[in-house]
Amino acid sequence: MAGPLNGIKVLDLTRILAGPWATQVLADYGAEVWKIERPGLGDDTRGWGPPFLTDRQGQESAESAYYLCANRGKKSIEVDIATSTGQQVIRDLAAQADIMVENFKVGALASYGLDYASLASLNPRLIYCSITGFGQTGPYAQRAGYDAMIQAMGGLMSVTGESDDSEAGGPQKAGVAVADLMTGMYAVSGILAALHHRQQTGLGQHIDLALLDTQVAWLANQASNYLISGEVPTRMGTAHPNISPYQVFSVQDGHILLAVGNDRQFADCCMQLGCPELAEDKAYQTNVARVRNRETLIPQLQAKLRQQPLEYWLRVFNDVNVPCGPINTMDKVFDDPQVKHRNMAISLPHPHVDEVPLVANPVKFSATPIEYELAPPTLGQHTDEILNRLLNQDCEKDRR
Repeated sequence: MAGPLNGIKVLDLTRILAGPWATQVLADYGAEVWKIERPGLGDDTRGWGPPFLTDRQGQESAESAYYLCANRGKKSIEVDIATSTGQQVIRDLAAQADIMVENFKVGALASYGLDYASLASLNPRLIYCSITGFGQTGPYAQRAGYDAMIQAMGGLMSVTGESDDSEAGGPQKAGVAVADLMTGMYAVSGILAALHHRQQTGLGQHIDLALLDTQVAWLANQASNYLISGEVPTRMGTAHPNISPYQVFSVQDGHILLAVGNDRQFADCCMQLGCPELAEDKAYQTNVARVRNRETLIPQLQAKLRQQPLEYWLRVFNDVNVPCGPINTMDKVFDDPQVKHRNMAISLPHPHVDEVPLVANPVKFSATPIEYELAPPTLGQHTDEILNRLLNQDCEKDRR
């Protein structure tokens, strides 16, 4: 059974994370993805380690764990686009592709004749997605953009971390490259929308996607809080600016995350804590009141929660459907029975090892389930196959 994008061909001129994340999702959905890489070097993330995949002889391979997380399902082709021959290979592939995704600096591909206008003249149906730090226009368009600096510039770090009046206060970045990952996901949704438009019109289009725009867009309620109130949001640790209690609390043997989303859940929470009177107190009866009076509410809840261990609170809160959870480390994440049941850890055969462990795509299609077939490719693994099959070319001569 083929995936929902079976028959779609993707020309992938991306590296690092945002672009490769987008094209990995397209590959998961059934598209054939041609990953173009620099001869002898490849995607920068191949060397972003340790850790690296260990081969059958116990030696570190050329594939870092970072590279492996974002390149499943693709076919690697070594092409030097700085040469006229390599540029022609890209044009020939673009003529057969449905989608092209690239994350070169603004204007870089135009100097090779590989910009949208040039390739659309060869293939008007081509959907061409450009991912950059700041977009194709504007005063910062020529600047390079990396995830951490975008988290900083785009406001995320101003609302992430402990408050400035605490000992651990100060801006923090998220633990993973969320600006890159969200840009990759926006790229996928934009590409799928453009595919629908092409089905109606027969024409492709150019998608201009910026990391900074994406970061600003997914500030979500924090951005809306500012635009509506005029008040600049601040760092609040794990606490939520619009809901209370909704944060991490200490328990007898660790921590718990309580996510009380409505007044009924708060009443049930207080009942389990042994302080039902708090739910009847006008200062805490509604979420609005609890948010406004969190300074007096939270210490009272914290005092109760410290009296029992984590497993006790998880059991009693789950018994009455009060949302809560442990702060799991990675080993506990992948040992969690729900994560196991949902098959979120997979493995695929790899040239260097019997199987490489990977994290699954979370989308569960009922009619076209995802079929994982290709591990992240070794550098140039599919050059001969693709260029011989699609372009009828002598690969060693024409790819460079």
